[in-house]
Amino acid sequence: MMKKILIAPLLALIFTTAVRADDIPEPAAASSVIPGLDMIQPQPQNNVWIDSGFYSYHWDRDKNLNGDNYGLGAEYQFSAVSSVTAGRFYNSDRDYSNYLGVYYQPLLLGPLHLGAVAGGFNGYPHMKNGGWFLAAIPVASAEWGRIGLNVAFVPSLQNRLYGAISLQLKVKVWD
Repeated sequence: MMKKILIAPLLALIFTTAVRADDIPEPAAASSVIPGLDMIQPQPQNNVWIDSGFYSYHWDRDKNLNGDNYGLGAEYQFSAVSSVTAGRFYNSDRDYSNYLGVYYQPLLLGPLHLGAVAGGFNGYPHMKNGGWFLAAIPVASAEWGRIGLNVAFVPSLQNRLYGAISLQLKVKVWD
């Protein structure tokens, strides 16, 4: 309960913080098929973010899954559209998971970067007996100065992985 009380004001602060014009990447010159949706120019970057674990809202509410997926990770953003990520968290099955992946988010809708993260995950007992497996997950991200938020849309996979919307806070420590 205390975590939910602390998360709500933090999310409100993030979403009400003014976005500076220099925080939003330059869209590509090509026109968009969907109004407001633009391609981002793949300009070089050199940013390091420290990521929290996740707060996950699972679709299967009756399975007593863990939604407080505390952990620690990092992202190295080497391009306006790409970054590498690695970390560890306490997963929905109440076991530890590690991850290593690449974000590719070439689309911009307002302040949201849209794309996917693809990589390897482990620690889910019903998926490859807890071993490593590959996955691609749709992701939306927003950044406000040194604060950011990744929102992952985790699909359900039979009785091996449980679908959720997962929020991950991040703080920029190097640029």
